Amino acid sequence: MNNKVPIVAIVGRANVGKSSLFNAIIGRREAITSSEAGTTRDSLTAKASAGGKDFWLVDTAGLKSAEDEFELTIQEQISEAAAAADIILAVTEADTSITDEDRRVATMALKSRKPVVLLVNKADKAAVDTDEWRRLGVKEIFATSATQKTGLDGLMAYLAGELPPARIRRSSEVIKVSLLGRPNVGKSSLFNALARKQQAIVADRAGTTRDVNRAAIRFEGREIELMDTAGIRRSGKIERGVEQFSVLRALAAVEESDICLLLMDANELNVQLDQKIAGLIKEAGRGLILVVSKWDSVDKDAFTHDQLSPQIAANFDFVPWAPLIFTSSETGQNVAKIFELVVEIHEQRQLRVKTSELNHWLRQVVNDHPPAGLKNRQPKLNYMVQEENEFPNFKVFGAHTKFLHWSYKRYMERKFREQWPLTGTPLKFWFIEKH
Repeated sequence: MNNKVPIVAIVGRANVGKSSLFNAIIGRREAITSSEAGTTRDSLTAKASAGGKDFWLVDTAGLKSAEDEFELTIQEQISEAAAAADIILAVTEADTSITDEDRRVATMALKSRKPVVLLVNKADKAAVDTDEWRRLGVKEIFATSATQKTGLDGLMAYLAGELPPARIRRSSEVIKVSLLGRPNVGKSSLFNALARKQQAIVADRAGTTRDVNRAAIRFEGREIELMDTAGIRRSGKIERGVEQFSVLRALAAVEESDICLLLMDANELNVQLDQKIAGLIKEAGRGLILVVSKWDSVDKDAFTHDQLSPQIAANFDFVPWAPLIFTSSETGQNVAKIFELVVEIHEQRQLRVKTSELNHWLRQVVNDHPPAGLKNRQPKLNYMVQEENEFPNFKVFGAHTKFLHWSYKRYMERKFREQWPLTGTPLKFWFIEKH
């Protein structure tokens, strides 16, 4: 079995259906698809398989002239993806004639000296004259329709015959970490610093990252998958269409994650939306690290850190268990420390407590401070068990538990963390009537 997993890159001009083909090949919605040209900016990578042979499928932005430095960065990523690929899928569309951009795509692909396949997409809209498309110089041509799923069987059979045998083995111990926050708080810069390579596009404009961008790295023998997400705006500020899907994708990344890094710009602290995002992460039961980014850009003295930390802690008093870290992607300050926290939190989330230990703790807590209850109903807490879950989750059985005051639940959590700290992760008590 080949150790090197081959790469198949999808290239083409804007709006020919590359992302739809990407989704059709991997069998799920991963890339954002839209009729708006230029939707895909970062190069997306996902696992795919043909004839039992695994490969990495890369979706790239639409090829066009680089009008500014930002656009040039996108075009460079396309070139890099093509250079790294073992097979290039050049995409055009059936319902238009050959354009100058199609010729540029074909020329770039053929210059790489890699096997090139021409996909004439949207074949459900127009008949495909293969002889006409051969003028681009590509021998292997498939007429496809991503929406109708036609022509894909032939493509997958071709890939199965051309690709070397390879398997992508993903450990069940992979720690999934997402970077979340408002637009332009430095998520992509930190993502690049953590991944130690130029994986996401970094630009000083809001809304650069629209898809969830991923990178897998190893730290102290652990595999960590990083996910860079689109910026989350206040609901009234979200534009309809592509950006709306991007925010939904970011929120879906929370559900997929084990641990979330909530980034806050050091120059714009105490923003209510940051607290709302932290609340979403807590409710989802995910680990949380509060990350103050762009620390190098702040005018500070020796006491600034000590002054800000209590202020931030007060704003996030509903997640007192979340560690706070000040970072700079420019200087690298505390970037490595994030990995140490991720591993520590991951281990805390694996906590499993014996039922006998839990009930000894429960008796001690109740004896020290019996629950008062409401409406003259005295709650009784009899025993508890830990649920099999991806984060610490406990069922507490008793009588009249619905009359238990919220302050007592907070007291229980505080006492629990005194014995089992659970750094960086929420815990959940479910109170259940014994009958």
